Amino acid sequence: MSKFLKNRELLLVAAIAVLLALITLRFPAFVAPSNLARVYNDTSILIILALGQMAVILTRCIDLSMAANLALSGMVAAMLNAAFPGLPIPLVILVAMALGTLLGMINGALVWKLDIPPIVVTLGTLTIYRGMIFLLSDGKWINAHQMSDAFKALPRDALLGFPVLSWLSLLMIGLVFLLMSRTALGRAFYAVGGNPHAAVYTGIDVGRTRFFAYCLSGALAGLSGYLWVSRYAVAYVDIAAGFELDIIAACVIGGISIAGGIGTVAGAVLGALFLGVIKNALPVINISPFAQMAISGMVIIIAVAVNARAERRKGRVILRKAEAV
Repeated sequence: MSKFLKNRELLLVAAIAVLLALITLRFPAFVAPSNLARVYNDTSILIILALGQMAVILTRCIDLSMAANLALSGMVAAMLNAAFPGLPIPLVILVAMALGTLLGMINGALVWKLDIPPIVVTLGTLTIYRGMIFLLSDGKWINAHQMSDAFKALPRDALLGFPVLSWLSLLMIGLVFLLMSRTALGRAFYAVGGNPHAAVYTGIDVGRTRFFAYCLSGALAGLSGYLWVSRYAVAYVDIAAGFELDIIAACVIGGISIAGGIGTVAGAVLGALFLGVIKNALPVINISPFAQMAISGMVIIIAVAVNARAERRKGRVILRKAEAV
């Protein structure tokens, strides 16, 4: 029982199960397999973004510009498709991801080379990227009739009865899991976040590692930009405005420590799913949008408090062991 209580992922699975049970009392159809598949599909973009944010947070940084990166990359992808409708969709996706990576590189370089606090850098680039969308589009929208059918179809197409958007999120989960668990870069993310000074003595370049974390978050934001505008068939300046808070909330709820060095891919995914269930369920049971915001805020505060308490408890155990010696 004590192991279960200490396992954040199992606790989240239990919390999601309890949440679904409570929703079932009010709206039984919510837990139908087809509806749960739709909930996962609706949460897929948040999952992809949470994976990128997780990498950044693990290194004791943060990326407040992910939603703005998504919006700018998505706008460029939509404008490219509107201007050249015959352009292959994989090439459009590649351009969106390349742009997203470039924007992430800018964040990473400023944090690395100029040693500016990450929250200041990404708050500044958030505003810059939003401004660039307005300048690029002249404030105009790109609507469904300006997009090619192939551009809009990809996220909605079904493969083995499951939307391609969902399959893409599963693919990203697998790739990021392999990166974190099977590569030197993934281990470096944890080492830098756990103790950056000790990481230097093991030969890890802290600044470069953080730079690559921002590159990863940027690439996933670029991919999400295409997926967002193609799925909803619209691109405009304020796409995903405020969504960066949901991304960070998913990571915090999933047990990724803001202090760095602690967190798992499973935690980020479950945190995003927990938010996805809440956001899909509350309107169904007639909870007002303002109450939804309050509930989401309370969940974030509770998650941060639980994380902080768990980290302090681990610290006290280490001190007791040291004193015993």
